[in-house]
Amino acid sequence: MTNRPLRGVIFFKTLKRFPAKDNGPLRRLEIYIRERVTVKIEVIVENARDAMAAEGAGAHRLELVSAMSEGGLTPSYGAIKTVVEAVSIPVYVMLRPHGYHFCYGMKEWEIMGEDIRMIKRLGAGGIVFGCLTEEGQIDEKMLSMVMDAAAGLGITFHRAFDEAVEQEAAYRTLSKYSGAIERILTSGGAAKAEQGIEQLQKLIALKKQYNGPEILVGSGLNVHNIGQIHRLIQADEYHFGSGVRKRHAFKNAVDPKAIRQIAQNLI
Repeated sequence: MTNRPLRGVIFFKTLKRFPAKDNGPLRRLEIYIRERVTVKIEVIVENARDAMAAEGAGAHRLELVSAMSEGGLTPSYGAIKTVVEAVSIPVYVMLRPHGYHFCYGMKEWEIMGEDIRMIKRLGAGGIVFGCLTEEGQIDEKMLSMVMDAAAGLGITFHRAFDEAVEQEAAYRTLSKYSGAIERILTSGGAAKAEQGIEQLQKLIALKKQYNGPEILVGSGLNVHNIGQIHRLIQADEYHFGSGVRKRHAFKNAVDPKAIRQIAQNLI
């Protein structure tokens, strides 16, 4: 039998290193989690309450959206302002004018251009965006317009990537813009990340080969499967939605206990 201390013992012994300040043990736990967990945890939020709960549980970054029933759309001015003001971790704002498809023309660009200016003014850390041609290729023309307008903001290319006709080719295209595009959110083209393990492994290998955007693994991740998925693919970033909500439903609040347990599973 090993003499190695249990994780929980390490966790709470380590807390004693922190002075007892005004926010108490949970604040010290949050600090410890963020220091110890090198794998990044991103959480979808819709309001300041969600954002503060996720940050307090140790999330490293937030994706702010509205209308999750549509897969996530651009949130309102008020939502962006209150969330950015409520937390200190980066807030990446969904840039998506409708839920119909990921093929955008000049009418959509007029909306998105205005939204980018708003997002910048409100002090968000970045945007979450994706665009495809009707043939399922990366729409480099629209992407370039968005990148130019969003200069100074980080960019996550969202799960439009999972609808590309050929993901390896799409990754190579996006790698050309790795100075602007920091990461790609993907399930490996499957409905859930758990079903896309082999493709995710290929994409992570491509990331290393091209030194391109990070692979942000998402869709269907939760406390129960993240440990096994991480052992298989060894990604550096994971994205959580309903899996860190009470009863796994977006109509319910973020569950800080679930985020803390995920963080422990990733140590």
